[in-house]
Amino acid sequence: MQSDADKKMHAATLSVVSNTFLVAGKVSVGLFTGSVSILSEGIHSGIDLVAALIAYFSVRESGKPADERHRYGHGKIENISGTVEALLIIMAALWIIFEAADKLRRGSEVGQLGLGVGVMALSAVVNMIVSAKLMRTAKATDSVALEADALHLRTDVFTSVGVLLGLAAIKLTGITWLDPVAAIGVALLIIKAGVDLTRQAFFPLVDVSLPAEEEQAIIDIIESFSANYLEFHKLRTRKAGPERHIDLHLVVPQELPVRQVHSLCDLIEAEIKCKFPGSHVLIHSEPCEPGQCKNCSPAHEQCPNKGR
Repeated sequence: MQSDADKKMHAATLSVVSNTFLVAGKVSVGLFTGSVSILSEGIHSGIDLVAALIAYFSVRESGKPADERHRYGHGKIENISGTVEALLIIMAALWIIFEAADKLRRGSEVGQLGLGVGVMALSAVVNMIVSAKLMRTAKATDSVALEADALHLRTDVFTSVGVLLGLAAIKLTGITWLDPVAAIGVALLIIKAGVDLTRQAFFPLVDVSLPAEEEQAIIDIIESFSANYLEFHKLRTRKAGPERHIDLHLVVPQELPVRQVHSLCDLIEAEIKCKFPGSHVLIHSEPCEPGQCKNCSPAHEQCPNKGR
């Protein structure tokens, strides 16, 4: 059975290989036909190839265990990878808009439309298959880098369809300015994808909390053990690549034996890790303060502060 690291490396390699062939095909056909929209898609796939290479490197490095210099592991490498990919996408989109605007000013001719339609249709099909594979692996392994790569290719599917429609419109109407207009439409979709990826990949680098639904799931797990402690506070959560880091303070009856407190913390940690595999949970236990023991469990009637 493949490990998560092996699954991620296999998916990242598939992305590199598919993007290499698509870049070669799109750029060749774009130069041959003179279509700026096909060339823009070639540039887009070129950026995706760079992104795929970055993803390949990041999933390889992020899977390494913690060491003396990286005590919290290497998970954030995937977030850095995703941020770089997003910025590359936005830069490529701006270049496409510049080139398309120039074509609109100067005019252009597009030939061999059948060949262009063929390569864009093939691109859409290949990217649909590869992006689906990447997304399944990303969800199964909680990989930010692979999810970013999958979203790149999914964007390629939509933009390839947009270029196809533009080429079809030229074929039907003979209006060649539809080609750079289609390229600008492609670029706008690419910018949106880049902005979305930036949000997703960058925020964990500044240790934002886990999504509200994940924090609530963690709170629900902690509260399921509420008969064994008084209260908890200072819950903090963050994410680094596929890893989640969770810490909290747990207030327990002061007379509860250390062994029982330790067992309680182990149970809570185990439940959280079952819900979110790969999590790192740290629980700081505190004895109750005077006045808190009215909520002590019945097993601790001897607590000297009870009833105060």
